[in-house]
Amino acid sequence: MPKAKSEKIVFYGTGRRKSSIARVRLVEGTGVITINGVDIDDYLGLDTLKVIVKQPLNATNTLAKYDVIAKVSGGGFTGQAGAIRHGIARALLEANSEFRPILKSSGFLTRDPRMKERKKYGLKKARKAPQFSKR
Repeated sequence: MPKAKSEKIVFYGTGRRKSSIARVRLVEGTGVITINGVDIDDYLGLDTLKVIVKQPLNATNTLAKYDVIAKVSGGGFTGQAGAIRHGIARALLEANSEFRPILKSSGFLTRDPRMKERKKYGLKKARKAPQFSKR
């Protein structure tokens, strides 16, 4: 059954980085990026994080073709930016499977496995030991 004219085609992608999880929707549009209902310029303060988010769109030359709507939770801004990038890459792959070689070679489809190491008993943090004293 074909969709009505008013309905736009939507592509979904889930991205993860550290403890951040991003649910990304790609909708055909003009290139507006919205994160948690706020514009990207207001949500991410650093320009480097904005560049990270836009990397998959720039690599596939689709920056002006899709609007990005992302809901992200957990972690800090850097982890969230990485999660959004991962989600956008996965959604682009769903939109067009011909993007796979470009996204794969750039490393946007790979889930970054680096996580915070757990704290061990007898230590102050994961590896930091209490100060040693001979007496």
